[in-house]
Amino acid sequence: MRLNKYISHNTKYSRREADTLIEAGDVTLNKNPLKDFGYDVQEDDHIYVKGKAVKVSTELTIIVYNKPKGVLVTKKDDRERTTIYHKLPGKFRHFVPVGRLDYASEGLLLLTDNIELSTALMESSLDRTYNLKIDKAITSEMIEAMKEGLVLDDARAGAHEKSKIYSMEFAPFAHFEVRSEGKNFTKLRVTITEGKNRELRRFFAHFNAKVLDLKRVAFGGIELNNLPENKTRYFTRREYDDIHKFIKRYRANKTAAIKNSINAKKQEEENLQKEQQDKAKKYKD
Repeated sequence: MRLNKYISHNTKYSRREADTLIEAGDVTLNKNPLKDFGYDVQEDDHIYVKGKAVKVSTELTIIVYNKPKGVLVTKKDDRERTTIYHKLPGKFRHFVPVGRLDYASEGLLLLTDNIELSTALMESSLDRTYNLKIDKAITSEMIEAMKEGLVLDDARAGAHEKSKIYSMEFAPFAHFEVRSEGKNFTKLRVTITEGKNRELRRFFAHFNAKVLDLKRVAFGGIELNNLPENKTRYFTRREYDDIHKFIKRYRANKTAAIKNSINAKKQEEENLQKEQQDKAKKYKD
């Protein structure tokens, strides 16, 4: 993991603050100053910040947070806007969010003190369910795209103005239902299996529809239910059992993928060697 990200995930410092500390020589590796911003922290490295060891917890804790609108999912904003860490109790300062909800969105946000779990959940195809409201009636084109998926070479509509993501592929929605509709609005509940940048806002913007309200109500079977806005709760015992099963499968799949990659590379090298030997033999004959 990149050095500033490692510090941010395991301490109270943001990535920008970590960069400042690195530049100032306040970060050390095995007691030696480390000023390489791109350094990839290894498992056996001993990283210190201002003489204090950075500790990585081997246990995991997960909380559910009902994020309000108008709050950023980041540790620090250069425009001094309110972040979730201004709202959350101080004991969760070092927790990392599982994905993001944009400034105007609200609802269920998972946070954990385990980086591996955060990454695994973000990369997963677990269901993400949202209640949303758009500013026009639903169309047959929208319904078809929700069923069949959509590929856009230009998906900038609905994105943040500074986003560098131009094209986007949208997988078919896992589920969708129209909850109410009028001449100038539609309320839907949709379930998707991806967590791409402003995915739903970009999707509906393609059909010239603006998302007026967006609230995540479930992630991977974890329900928001009646958790009040700006409040947190810990996982239940059942939810912890499920997440431990999930991370066990994730590690097994990751190990299998690495093994398959090594075997494929080995087979490729053997094929190449055999091809060269056959050529050499043919030339000799």
